[in-house]
Amino acid sequence: MRIVMLSWEYPPRIVGGISPHVYDLSQQLAKKGIEVHVVTKHTPAAPDEEIEPSGVHVHRVHLEGEPDNFIHEIQLLNHATDLRVRKLLEDWRPGGQPTIFHAHDWLSLDSARELKYDYELPMIATVHATEEGRNGGIWNDLQKYIHEQEYWLTYEAWRVIVCSEFMKKEVERSFDCPPDKTDVVFNGVNPGKFEFDWAAADAAAWRRKLALPNEKIVMYVGRFVREKGIHILLNAASTVLAQEPNTKFIIVGGGNREKLEKFVRWYGLGEKVLFTGFMANRSLHQMYRSADVAVFPSLYEPFGIVALEGMAAGCSVVTSDAGGLSEVVDHGVTGTLCYAGSTESLSWAILNVLRKPKKEADAMKIAARARLDTDFAWSRIADETIKVYEKVWAEFLDSHWAESSLWPVRPGATERASKMGVEEKAKTGAFATRPQRPTHVPGAPVPVKVDDKLKELFDEDDEE
Repeated sequence: MRIVMLSWEYPPRIVGGISPHVYDLSQQLAKKGIEVHVVTKHTPAAPDEEIEPSGVHVHRVHLEGEPDNFIHEIQLLNHATDLRVRKLLEDWRPGGQPTIFHAHDWLSLDSARELKYDYELPMIATVHATEEGRNGGIWNDLQKYIHEQEYWLTYEAWRVIVCSEFMKKEVERSFDCPPDKTDVVFNGVNPGKFEFDWAAADAAAWRRKLALPNEKIVMYVGRFVREKGIHILLNAASTVLAQEPNTKFIIVGGGNREKLEKFVRWYGLGEKVLFTGFMANRSLHQMYRSADVAVFPSLYEPFGIVALEGMAAGCSVVTSDAGGLSEVVDHGVTGTLCYAGSTESLSWAILNVLRKPKKEADAMKIAARARLDTDFAWSRIADETIKVYEKVWAEFLDSHWAESSLWPVRPGATERASKMGVEEKAKTGAFATRPQRPTHVPGAPVPVKVDDKLKELFDEDDEE
């Protein structure tokens, strides 16, 4: 079986969580005999075309022109992706090997949809998060556009993969996605990244750069956005320090931290809170290894890979109960949960862990590490994903799609391909010509701005 992964980011280009997810999943799929082709955006740090040691084929595409804004950038990326995939499909089409498009989030929708309809091959989608969830609603035109794209992604996909039961419910609620169309496949972590040899003297020297010898390190890793709850953590820090003054808070992450640093100074915590900036790879793994507690106080979290990383590094993990985190952390067994958005609850959780007897803390760390090898192992995640692929391909062969597909699974495929002119489109990258699809379909969610909704209500009152 051949899988065409469509993702706007892939290592060494890492913008968010999609990149490491697609990488780890692709590596494991390749190990299990799946031919994986990742089509992604170009980065100067990597070649346009490469076959990784695992066997994963990576195709990095260039944008045609400079984008005017983010949405324009994604549109240009989808045009470039469309062209590259069409060339690949034309090389593969005569062989007829089972081929499925796997789109990751709305960023890959446009190319995946056009390729699906032109070749009449199945497309599945992984929804990593939703715009509505990240922002607590849909409040402006950009969010409305993304929300609609996310709806169409779930509508057009043969099946939808999500990373938690929480996300399954969110996709069903936000996009009217049928429950029997959605598969829950947990995210994962590679514990081996944290199990490198590190001499005690080197580890101690690293730790001295961060904190005093008698201080325990409480670490946060994440973006500086409201949904990650960093403001909840900084508010809780004073309560924790009042009772456990030998504590140091290490804040790891990129982005604009000027307001956060100003708040820390105003609060008088300058000597107890250290902002490190963005960290990755070995330095980040060493940071995890140095921490006593890893804290993730998210207000919205589809899954929470950072919690798995904390477990893999041997940290005591504290998280909020937001979203998928309550599925990742088994409270009192593999970590400690607190109420999302509650400074008091987060303070309690951190203090509880800092004061926990070593024997109890070690037992929780051992239980957490054991679960990584079962529920969150990439090998298992790949097996579950392959089951989705196999189910989709079997249903495809038994459907009317197979009768009109350009793939040679039924007689007449070559003639249909000639009629559609796909060989020519592989040279130009032109999207398939078909009647314009409506912006909405009956039953689709139609997000509106609050001001518009209020105006509508007032207009109705005036009419009465």
